[in-house]
Amino acid sequence: MRSRRDFLTTSLWMGAGLALGTSFSTLASNGQSDADALPPPEALRTRAIPGTDEQLPVIGAGTSGSFVANIGSDKYLRLKEAMTIFFASGAKVFDTSPNYGGADRILGALLEEGGWRDQCFLATKIAANSREAAQRQWVGSLEALRTDHVELLQVHNLRDWQTQLAYAHELKEEGKTRYVGITHYTPYGLDEMAHILRQEPLDFIQINYSISSPQAAREVLPLAQDKGVAVLINRAFDDGDLFSKVEDKPLPGWAGEVGAESWAQLFLKFAISHPATTTVIPATSKPTHQRDNLRAGYGPLLNEEQQRELIALEL
Repeated sequence: MRSRRDFLTTSLWMGAGLALGTSFSTLASNGQSDADALPPPEALRTRAIPGTDEQLPVIGAGTSGSFVANIGSDKYLRLKEAMTIFFASGAKVFDTSPNYGGADRILGALLEEGGWRDQCFLATKIAANSREAAQRQWVGSLEALRTDHVELLQVHNLRDWQTQLAYAHELKEEGKTRYVGITHYTPYGLDEMAHILRQEPLDFIQINYSISSPQAAREVLPLAQDKGVAVLINRAFDDGDLFSKVEDKPLPGWAGEVGAESWAQLFLKFAISHPATTTVIPATSKPTHQRDNLRAGYGPLLNEEQQRELIALEL
């Protein structure tokens, strides 16, 4: 994937900082550049988890691929910088899994090192084929994440979901997780997810939804909304493929009306413009991309005509 253009200029961030009266000397003393650290002047948009009304920021973060690193490496330090920007904005949702190549161990180390665990709405998954394997995996997940609980426990890609969803509910009753859910990452999981939504008590689902893969809006997203189930959106960038397809395309003329300064922001705004969406979780290890992603959580959302126009690009 070609690198994303960084549309956030130094003047934009400095202007936001001046609006807040931020001290440049304070930022410098923390080892951060003025442009990198300054937040926008308004609050990050939030959505309520149905049933509890707990508010979650609409921009979260994933860890698949991006959090494969060695502790203390240059990439690890970039991840820490990206997480500093993330939590300073008020964002809080981080999603991981025990089968993301050790990403959960890196996330756990960084949450502990940065003192962010109490700020973080931590979501992980069960990816096992039996109850016994899930029990062993759960112990390993808590160790990797350096915690004794998570906020959300999900059955990964509907794997052995009858067994694992029942186990997740048991852990919820024990206070080891506050919410339970199911996930998938392609349209092939939509029919089964709709079936489970109709039959089982769920707090969350996680599914892919993007301008190049909008199928979830046909049934699953409206059904989740009707059932009072929160929604995490993955693959809003179609694993990064969308960026190469728009590399030479100008933003739509109306992008400024919704406060979008990059294609990344438009892709994320598309995902959170569906009323069923609670939080979208793009993964990145780059501080510049983290800032760009977060900007999608401010300003107006897309109307239906604008959403249709993006889908019609057929990227």
